[in-house]
Amino acid sequence: MKENKRLSVRYLDRPCYDIVYTDSFDSLPQELAELGGRERKLCVITDSKVESIYGREVLERVREVCPEAKMCVIPEGESHKNLDTMAGIYRFLIEEGYDRKSLLIALGGGVIGDMTGFAAATYLRGVDFIQIPTTLLAQADSSIGGKTGIDCDGYKNMIGAFYMPRLVYANVSTLKTLDGRQFASGFAEVMKHGLIRDDAYYTWLLDNMYEILGQETPVLSEMLYRSNQIKKEVVEADPFEKGERRLLNFGHTIGHAIEKYENFTMTHGECVALGCVAAAWISWKRDLIEMEDFYEIRDMFVPFGLPICLDELDVDQVTALTKSDKKMENGKIRFVLLRGIGEAFVDSSVTEEEIRLALKELIFPEEG
Repeated sequence: MKENKRLSVRYLDRPCYDIVYTDSFDSLPQELAELGGRERKLCVITDSKVESIYGREVLERVREVCPEAKMCVIPEGESHKNLDTMAGIYRFLIEEGYDRKSLLIALGGGVIGDMTGFAAATYLRGVDFIQIPTTLLAQADSSIGGKTGIDCDGYKNMIGAFYMPRLVYANVSTLKTLDGRQFASGFAEVMKHGLIRDDAYYTWLLDNMYEILGQETPVLSEMLYRSNQIKKEVVEADPFEKGERRLLNFGHTIGHAIEKYENFTMTHGECVALGCVAAAWISWKRDLIEMEDFYEIRDMFVPFGLPICLDELDVDQVTALTKSDKKMENGKIRFVLLRGIGEAFVDSSVTEEEIRLALKELIFPEEG
């Protein structure tokens, strides 16, 4: 078995967990054994779609370490990321006798990772969990950093906790089973990392566009490693989102509002892409970035099948939805803008009128 590439993440200045990069599930039993899996009760939590693709294979691997391991399957989709579904997970864990030494395994995309992490943070006041992300969005972003949570009445991640996994096991080969829309959704978060922190990485993404679109495994592995490195550094510096970690919300204030407005019929990445375009537009209009930078940022999303405009949008309604974002502080939105590619900052002075104009730009874009 070849040695997997690893990236170690620290939490409060101490080693916390590794991100493992591989192209199969072959080394999963070894990783579980090193976490004491032979002496634990293990539970794989996944959704109905992922279960049909990877459920049997992963459960067989897990049972090499824990023969009594079970799988809890929940309905697929953001609309099920709520208290009712969470109650079902708790009920399964209670009825199957899982205790405080148990280990939960999140197998799936961002929804499964968030919900399993929140279950781990709250069941019996905290049990261990690991992430096995199977989407680009989860491998590049949501599985890293310990944010967990569920939605409430359609509002994103309003109930949650910071709770770190014991391991992130990224099998890059799972990305090949994604449809084009889901792959594109994840790329929005990849682009975000370059835009907020690393202009050289942003340029690398431009230079390797065709290899990324062709899903060449070595290039995808390098892309994930560099994206995770950026998020790791930000999260290690600010684990509880008191300052620098807020930069990771670039594109998300307007993106979450559009996601809610569209009743989650658009993917998270599609909405984030639109939010990034809007935030870049505000940055340009404030003379923080050059016009050429704005149009390059906007147009970079296009080859990956991500939207940069909408046919219609209720500007008043979406503007109102930005005010319900959890990033509000003392009645002001903590908005993330750019001073240049790779140089983001948090600003609390973005006005409602600027948001309205940015949203109008998404409906009637200026020509570059």
